[in-house]
Amino acid sequence: MIDASKPQAGGDIPALFSATRRAADHDRREVMIPMRDGVRLHTLIIVPHGAAPAPVVLERTPYNAAELTQVTGSSDAAGALHPLHADLVRSQYILVVQDVRGKFGSEGEYVLNLPVCGPLNDGPADHSTDAWDTIEWLLANLPECNGRVASLGLSYDGFTALMSLLEPHPALKACVAINPMVDCWTGDDFFHNGAFRQLPTAEYAVRQTSGKSVVGSWPGQRHDEYESWLLAGSAAAMGQALGLDRLPFWQRVLAHPDYDAHWSGQALDRLLREKAPVVPTLHVQSLWDAEDIYGASAAHAAMEASPASREDNHLVIGPWSHPAPFFLDGAELGALKFGSDTAVWFRQRVLLPFLNAHLKDGQTGVSIPRVVAFETGSNTWHEYDAWPRAGTAAVPCRRLFLKAGFKLNFDTPDAAEAALTPDFDEFVSDPAKPVTYQPRPIRPKSAPGYAWERWLVDDQRFAGDRPDVLTYTSEMLTMPLRLAGQPVVHLFAATTGSDVDWIVKLIDVQPDEVPGNEGLGGYQLPLAMEILRGRYRDAPARPSPVPSGEVVHYRIALPQVSHSVAPGHRLMIQVQCSWFPLYDRNPQRYVPRIAFAQPQDYRKATQRVFRSPGMATCIELPIIE
Repeated sequence: MIDASKPQAGGDIPALFSATRRAADHDRREVMIPMRDGVRLHTLIIVPHGAAPAPVVLERTPYNAAELTQVTGSSDAAGALHPLHADLVRSQYILVVQDVRGKFGSEGEYVLNLPVCGPLNDGPADHSTDAWDTIEWLLANLPECNGRVASLGLSYDGFTALMSLLEPHPALKACVAINPMVDCWTGDDFFHNGAFRQLPTAEYAVRQTSGKSVVGSWPGQRHDEYESWLLAGSAAAMGQALGLDRLPFWQRVLAHPDYDAHWSGQALDRLLREKAPVVPTLHVQSLWDAEDIYGASAAHAAMEASPASREDNHLVIGPWSHPAPFFLDGAELGALKFGSDTAVWFRQRVLLPFLNAHLKDGQTGVSIPRVVAFETGSNTWHEYDAWPRAGTAAVPCRRLFLKAGFKLNFDTPDAAEAALTPDFDEFVSDPAKPVTYQPRPIRPKSAPGYAWERWLVDDQRFAGDRPDVLTYTSEMLTMPLRLAGQPVVHLFAATTGSDVDWIVKLIDVQPDEVPGNEGLGGYQLPLAMEILRGRYRDAPARPSPVPSGEVVHYRIALPQVSHSVAPGHRLMIQVQCSWFPLYDRNPQRYVPRIAFAQPQDYRKATQRVFRSPGMATCIELPIIE
């Protein structure tokens, strides 16, 4: 027997040792799957033990399949995978994650948001054909597969999931698109209504296109990105200073500022409306998505337009940031607390039952609600038979009007009211001092600890204090006001310039004191915010100067809202003309391409917002009982 009280001969390091590890609860396989053009795509397959036969969930990504399927060194799926992936494997789904062509381990050339084969893509393959070929290979080479497959993904991976619907493989039985990129000019990553999202687009261009396998880091010049972009001047000048002008994707974005065939030809909501796919689809929309707030509800609405695709078309709306349904805790967002982990609730109560109903034997026929929406404010889930709940012929919106004295109410302006007061409010917009989108200093999106994902719930008092932001506030509510749909702004305004950006914010102002949450006292919580570039007011594909000095009607559709404004709260509207450096500065002088504006093009302008009969600025609110 060894005397453990004394040092042993040879010391404390044995000649050979390996720790006994717990056996993994899944197999991890790595394969190269050939496509129809000979390109092979790097694919990771996670097969849970005992899962035969089992359905497959396919995710196609530019974000490194190897890392997505091995977050830690744990031998259990629960520890090795992201929460949503872990839930799938624990529920006996085979997880397949694949690098899209040209990224990380896959062969071929990478084109960001590769369009479908046709006028914008003269090659033999696209994301739809690659999904088909991958499914075909899995059916022939994965013996554990039960012959049923779902496509799934978040963000870009949500885009590739929706692309699988355009020419669906017969084995594709379901699709889950979480905050997908759908129309990157109208309301997703790169533009919003023609206004260029210069800060995140520049960072994304570096991270996604500066190398195949290495994610590039943002070469920021200063601690505060506000200063960096302001001193650079235009978006093109910043790109040139940092070398972005050598990246084909950056060149392509700057070359297409208008909603031309380049953007409309790859808008997935339009393609889905034309194709009318019959694959059951679950669209997932985050209410405070800083990247793709347009895509899910737009894709859902497109499929609702066709009787064939409407048959099994579902929408989930949750109180989340961009990645929360997939990666993060859903119990809170910034200063907001929801009373439970809403992301877990979604995955367990909606996502898995939806997949089970379409992919697992013996579970078909399970009824899945057509719409499931979390109502913030009251912190309750609701099931509906359609979305939106208001803003339809059956339930029209109510108009909330801007009033004199910076007030808001539902009373339609009349001639007597207009005669008593000036019929407009005005401010000077100076491109040299643009309004920020959040308090400074503004850090790069990728900066450690920076709360990019939460900025859409930032307290808006930092903006309302500025003289170049108009702020209108209602009386204190005495009854709950439930909103379920898309607010639409009708802005009547005039500018002394020949171009202008308009940003409108719908805000829930908290009481001065909030018991149990001091941080919410007086908090100005944004419910929906959006921008419109004035040159595109009439035709997104055909920009034109804004007539100087004339009152123009602008229609601005805000993002979806599912919220209950409680008694004791107030409604607020803020109006401004810059949102920097998230969006590039409008010179307020019409130039052919704003991204290439010169220093002398940027000019102050006086902006007037009107509130008289016939020119009554208002917001249509989707109010339900």
